[in-house]
Amino acid sequence: MAEGLRERKKRQTKQRISDIATGLFLEHGFVAVTVADVAEAADVSVNTVYNYFPVKEDLFLDRGEAVVDRLSGYVRGRRAGESAAAAVLRELRSDVEGVSPSIGLFTGWADFMKVITDAHGLRSRLWEIQQEALDRLTKTLAEETKADEGDPMPGLIAGQLSWVHGTLMAWIGDEMTKRREPGEVSRDALVLLDEMEDLLGDKVLNYAVRDDG
Repeated sequence: MAEGLRERKKRQTKQRISDIATGLFLEHGFVAVTVADVAEAADVSVNTVYNYFPVKEDLFLDRGEAVVDRLSGYVRGRRAGESAAAAVLRELRSDVEGVSPSIGLFTGWADFMKVITDAHGLRSRLWEIQQEALDRLTKTLAEETKADEGDPMPGLIAGQLSWVHGTLMAWIGDEMTKRREPGEVSRDALVLLDEMEDLLGDKVLNYAVRDDG
C-alpha cells in the first residue's frame, strides 16, 4: 500500500526530530539535553515531541522497533529448505559484507556508543530492547514451527540465535570504539561469524527448516 501524504509528513517529522535530538545528544550528552531543548531546536512543541517519542530514550534509540523485529524478520523471510539459523546467519553475513551501519559499521559508532554508556537510562532501554527482541523471536519460532504450548525448543533456539547476534554486535562495537576502519572490522567480523556457526549444534542449525513446497 502506497504511503499517503499525511503518513509521509508524520514520518518525516518524526525522523527530523530524532535527527536533531541525536545531534544534540552527541554534542552535549544525553543527560544534559532536555526534551524542551529538543523541541526548541526542532521548532515544535514539547507535546509534539512526546507524541512521537513517549520516552526521552527513544529519541536516541529511535530504531528500537527495527532491532526488536530484526531476527524475527530474518526467520519469517527464510527461503525454502532454509532453517531459522541459516537465514539469520545469511542475513548477518550480508549486513557485515555490506558494511551496514545498522550493525554498527560506521565511522561515528564510537561517539554514538559513548552517549549510551554515559547514560543509565539509555543503557536500561537498550537492555529492554534486547529482551523484547528475544521474546519476539521465541514467539516467532513457536508460530513458524507450530510448537505445542510449553515446548521449550523455540526459547532455546531463540537464545542461541540471540547469542550469535548479540556477540557479533558487541564485538563490532568494541572494535569500532577503537576507531578502526569499518571495512577492516567487517572482514574480521566475517571470521567471527564462521567461528560462531561452528559452535552451533545440529539441532540449532536444522531447526525450523521451511518446507520446499
